[in-house]
Amino acid sequence: MIPAAFEYYRPKDLEGALSVLEEHGDDARVLAGGHSLIPMMKLRMAEVPHLIDLQDVDGLSGISIEGNTIRIGAMTTQHDIINDVQLASAAPIMREASLQIADPQVRYMGTVGGNVANGDPGNDMPGLMQCLDATFTLVGPEGEREVAARDFYEAAYMTDREDDEILTAVSFEAPSGGYAYEKQKRKIGDYATAAAAVLLTKEGGTCTAASIAMTNLSDTPVHSDAAGAALVGTSLDDAAVKAAVDAMLGDIDPTQDNRGPIEFKRHAAAVILRRAIENAWARA
Repeated sequence: MIPAAFEYYRPKDLEGALSVLEEHGDDARVLAGGHSLIPMMKLRMAEVPHLIDLQDVDGLSGISIEGNTIRIGAMTTQHDIINDVQLASAAPIMREASLQIADPQVRYMGTVGGNVANGDPGNDMPGLMQCLDATFTLVGPEGEREVAARDFYEAAYMTDREDDEILTAVSFEAPSGGYAYEKQKRKIGDYATAAAAVLLTKEGGTCTAASIAMTNLSDTPVHSDAAGAALVGTSLDDAAVKAAVDAMLGDIDPTQDNRGPIEFKRHAAAVILRRAIENAWARA
């Protein structure tokens, strides 16, 4: 398919990108890696009269670690994440998740900002960012503001980002303890049928903190406070893990599609979450 006609912009700085957004409003969209937007344009599911490519905008890529704070520019690719030695040491769950996104060709172009900003419930990074309790930096005509990842997603493809804002970075505190990102998918390159991000801390054989989030099981990523709370204060015996899985199953709301019926998705979610909890605990 061939997309509808559009005007193409490739600004050199953020001010130039924002000026096009401000001028054209709903008729303009920004392009990061393009793996979500371009196919929709080709299928005529999205018509974008003004397309703003962020590839040449200075300051939107790169990974910095200052003290315990990690900041990743929105145009940083999954390939960059996989190959950053410092990030792999400070937050190994990032590398583990990125390695499970699509395939190498996609990871060379796919960006963190594009993955989290468009609100696709099947993307991997939104749930991971909620597990990490990350913060998103947004810049618009009124200046810069920050939004917690756990408050950013409102519905499928609907987020707290205004039409004239650009997501410029994600930041989070380096996690400690055990971690795991587990994903079940039909084939390489597919979205997850179910995926789970888990962070656990252990002291003296007891779980002292837990953060759990799942992907593609509702119209937004699901961070389950109840699932984490079910593990805290326990030694992660079978009863505690079952309670955490049951709590998450109470929070998700999958729908039937070509990845399977609802009951299959709930079964896959339970299996994947249990596996992620066990792996994170073994690493704690």
